[in-house]
Amino acid sequence: MKTSAKHKSALPLTDQELKELYFYLLLPRRIEERMLKLLRQGKLSKWFSGIGQEAIAVGATYSLRPDDVILPMHRNLGVFTTRGVEMHRLFRQLMGKVGGFTKGRDRSFHFGALEYNIVGMISHLAAMLPVADGFGTAFQLSGEDRVALAFVGDGATSEGDFHEALNLAAVWKLPVIFLIENNAYALSTPTNEQYACERLADRAIGYGMPGIQIDGNDVLEVMATIQQAADRARRGEGPTLIEAMTFRMRGHEEASGTKYVPKELIAYWEKRDPIARFEKVLKKAGLLTKAFQEEVESRIAALIEEALEDALQAPRPTSTPQQELADVYAPSPVRTTPVERGNRVIRYIDAISEALRQKMETDERVMLMGQDIAEYGGVFKVTEGFVEQFGKARVRNTPIIESGAIGAGLGLALAGYKPVVEMQFADFVTCGFNQVVNNLAKTHYRWGAPVNVTIRLPFGGGVSGGPFHSQTPEAWFLHVPGLKIVAPATPFDAKGLLMAAIEEPNPVLYFEHKYLYRSLRGEVPTEPYTIEIGKGDVKRAGTDLTIVTYSLGVHWALEVADEFAARGASIEVVDLRSLLPWDRELVLESVARTNKVLVLHEATLTGGVGAEIAATIAQEAFELLDGPVTRVASLDTPVPFSEQLEKHVFWPKDRLPGIVEQLLNY
Repeated sequence: MKTSAKHKSALPLTDQELKELYFYLLLPRRIEERMLKLLRQGKLSKWFSGIGQEAIAVGATYSLRPDDVILPMHRNLGVFTTRGVEMHRLFRQLMGKVGGFTKGRDRSFHFGALEYNIVGMISHLAAMLPVADGFGTAFQLSGEDRVALAFVGDGATSEGDFHEALNLAAVWKLPVIFLIENNAYALSTPTNEQYACERLADRAIGYGMPGIQIDGNDVLEVMATIQQAADRARRGEGPTLIEAMTFRMRGHEEASGTKYVPKELIAYWEKRDPIARFEKVLKKAGLLTKAFQEEVESRIAALIEEALEDALQAPRPTSTPQQELADVYAPSPVRTTPVERGNRVIRYIDAISEALRQKMETDERVMLMGQDIAEYGGVFKVTEGFVEQFGKARVRNTPIIESGAIGAGLGLALAGYKPVVEMQFADFVTCGFNQVVNNLAKTHYRWGAPVNVTIRLPFGGGVSGGPFHSQTPEAWFLHVPGLKIVAPATPFDAKGLLMAAIEEPNPVLYFEHKYLYRSLRGEVPTEPYTIEIGKGDVKRAGTDLTIVTYSLGVHWALEVADEFAARGASIEVVDLRSLLPWDRELVLESVARTNKVLVLHEATLTGGVGAEIAATIAQEAFELLDGPVTRVASLDTPVPFSEQLEKHVFWPKDRLPGIVEQLLNY
């Protein structure tokens, strides 16, 4: 049975609305009480209780419009029940049964239900706040009169994503509400050990937004405050920070217990129970009759028992390796476009810029975010002139917030946009690592949403950038299912792969080499085209040895192939182009032709992309080999600043010819 609250435009409520609100307050409490019994019976694996905090989730949800987006946390069952999430499906999700929202792949409220405009959490706290910014940006771009509301606990306000999200929302005047549930403890750590300020709401002052502290156990006060903040957001006046004071009556999770909480504190908050307080309001209004209470309790009991019986009878999820692997990525429609290269020659950097420009000209859902990318055109001038053509709404300077920008990209993608987020240097993606590997990468596998986010990562050495501006960090992400990784070596590939990435319904890390920006030219068609992600390319045919490589390594390989051709040796150069997934079939076909293989990359040796490729070749083509699978890479040191040290000691380029000769003579 589907039961959902309708938006209430203003207080005070009618008698019927007050009665309805009582139902919505009581429903999550009774569900939780039933779930705690199931937990004790061993029929439920884990539970994070929101008992005592219902007024915040219910009041906020009851106040917003159905098309407003809510991003709840552990203790916000009331968001789901008040939004009318179908009870059978919700109970199956809570119990990990077939028919839930995540196919048994994630628990409780770690999921999204976009049909209800709900996007659930990941376990890394505060990570969903930047996602709310992404939704707010989408509403701003499309001119929709909608708001995003994100919940966060008092402990999670110490996280960097809290700061980055509030700062971005304030700077961009986004229609976002940040709602802190201050329930006195972050697991067992009391608030006096979490922050030194008197009120968390006061932090809003530093961001230039209103900060309001409210009684979170008074559902009517919650509603009035949320309505005020939502109205402000809809007027284009920006975000609001609300601190709702409440108390967690049970442990962080049931196994944690509450021994660390003083008994007198629990007794104090028991007297401030949100349901009991609202019952006093109803009594005063003459609405809380015995018959009415019995009717509500009976109605709720029937809903719960029907949904619970269905969930108990439902089977547990089963699957196969093939089914699980098939759901890691959203199906991609992007294929290689047949195109003639023509005779127009442009630089590598111009090919990237042209791809961005052409996608923005033909698809208004494409928008750019990054540091200094607007009027300044980016530190490498890739987006120079874009503001004049597309406007500041679609070409947005961000504050220095890598995590916040990437998280906002996820929100934009879930709202139907195609954001391209630029890391000023690939090295700085470490500051957004959590958003990449836990939010972007896992979303589709967990609950089926496509994630069309492209992250541009200027990487690599050769420009004397030193240890923090010259890294090649692609291998950090190779171990993360759900990501796609590309690293073009030529202007032709740079344009085609970037245009493909922007259309890809999966997160793509686009590694573009800084050294090649202005040093490399090549033939690039004027018209738009795509190169399918996951398909490599034979850049030079040969018979005696295969060099498997990518990005700058392709040019080193071609140089050494020219050198050895003069000696009568025939070297084949295979450009992976895509690192995740990589073209195993093409590599193994090449090895079958040459029977010797060398894997080359600019990144350091240990744990690099080459290790995965070498292991695959050794396992699947061992009997074809006439020599050892050889890896050549940079030294296992940080990237040195000195040009002499970087290019002639750190890089593998000078060592490459000798190793090639040894392998040919093996």
